[in-house]
Amino acid sequence: MISYIRGELAAQYEDKVIVDVGGVGYGIYMSAQSMSKLPPVGSEVKIHTYLNVKEDSMQLFGFLTVDDLNVFKLLIGVSGIGPKGGQAILSVLSPDDLRFAVMADDVKAISSAPGIGKKTAQKLIVELKDKLSIEDALEHAITEDGALKAQMSTGGEIQSEAVQALVALGYGNTEALKAVKQVEITPDMQVEELLKQALKFMF
Repeated sequence: MISYIRGELAAQYEDKVIVDVGGVGYGIYMSAQSMSKLPPVGSEVKIHTYLNVKEDSMQLFGFLTVDDLNVFKLLIGVSGIGPKGGQAILSVLSPDDLRFAVMADDVKAISSAPGIGKKTAQKLIVELKDKLSIEDALEHAITEDGALKAQMSTGGEIQSEAVQALVALGYGNTEALKAVKQVEITPDMQVEELLKQALKFMF
């Protein structure tokens, strides 16, 4: 199994890059979002990889972070979504955006990916909802600072209530989730205060 490849970015195409490692060029398929974050050709890169083995071929799919790779693995675990489908979804939605979309039942956002229809998007939401949570979506979008993460673990309930309240006010599910995750949670914060802070990010 190839966990990652480090080498010189030798070429970049529409959906694939070539990484030169000791004179051997590895072709790696990547999402549009990941491709847009790559350094110029000639730079050194480290790309986390997933090797897809078929009867007649082997394909490498690449990711700039371990989180991207883990989300990709969740996607291809959904019935009807293969590596190309997973890559298509991550081309239009970042891992955090996908988390928000799944938790918010945002079929429209997920089905905006090429080749992903409404029924497939609905199936994805059903199958991944138990593997993700609002806390996951919020936590991945905030700093890895230990103290803040501890606050997040105690603030999950009021965050959920705040999201529900914003939706009741007429805001979209995904929009509400994104606003709430931008608020810095304090140990004694109440839902009302969280709502006030979150509303500042709605405009």
